[in-house]
Amino acid sequence: MERVRGQVLSNISGDDKDPATLASRAFDRLAWGDHPYGSSPDGTAETVAAVTREDILAAHRAAIARDRIYVAAAGDISAAELGVLLDTLLADLPATGAPQPPAADWQAAGGVTVAPFPVPQSVVVFGQPGIARDDPDFFAAFILNEVLGGGGFGTRLMTELREKRGLTYGVSTYLAPMDLGAMFGGQFSADNSRVAEAVDLVRAEWTRMVEGGLTAEELASTKTYLTGSYPLRFDGNGPIARILVGMQMEGLPIDYPVTRNAEIEAVTLDDVARVAKRLLRPADLAFVVVGQPEGLATGQ
Repeated sequence: MERVRGQVLSNISGDDKDPATLASRAFDRLAWGDHPYGSSPDGTAETVAAVTREDILAAHRAAIARDRIYVAAAGDISAAELGVLLDTLLADLPATGAPQPPAADWQAAGGVTVAPFPVPQSVVVFGQPGIARDDPDFFAAFILNEVLGGGGFGTRLMTELREKRGLTYGVSTYLAPMDLGAMFGGQFSADNSRVAEAVDLVRAEWTRMVEGGLTAEELASTKTYLTGSYPLRFDGNGPIARILVGMQMEGLPIDYPVTRNAEIEAVTLDDVARVAKRLLRPADLAFVVVGQPEGLATGQ
């Protein structure tokens, strides 16, 4: 207990000096408030110091239960053989775990929150409410995100912030359709003297996507990348098993690996334009800035 407690406390102490971690923590608190999503899974120095062995055993009994376990297998084993192993391995676990937390309500209002920190570059985490994984518009949103900031060096945000203006080394966005709440988020770092300009450009690209959607070329190239790269994930028993577990956790059907690319191909320009207007909210974008940004203050 004491050895691991010391390791965790050391990690927390290091994170308290890391602007990227501080920005993520502050954004989570802003977005999700008192919900568990709003707190760090690592805890705090005070909560870790107070944990007892009995707390650990109680948490194990509450969380590690048969109704919480997803199983997938890839390799030379039959379902019957696997069933016998699972019955043996899991027999002593409780049948059900503790109740899950309620759904998380988005708490953050649009605007900027600055957390002063003595670094030459500010770290910026931003986001707004997202879209659920089982939403019929998810694949259109998935493509929209890929073009806006999720697809590496060719995205709109990378083009505007890095390639054209040299404001950042990298900027990215992502969809986070979590079990109890969904977020559309992103992050970047920029020199304190230019971070305000970068924030304005993110807002502008959010607005441009709402007003104009994608081009036919952006849609076609994104579909080619997404459908072509997907089969490369199935390159061994380990990755396949992990994919199958992820499918179960997201409630996807067993034929998802076969139908997924067809879902991507079915998305049209009109679909993306409609979903951009539905999903993206430039005025509701919340930014947390950790650093010493010039010309940028809380409430802007």
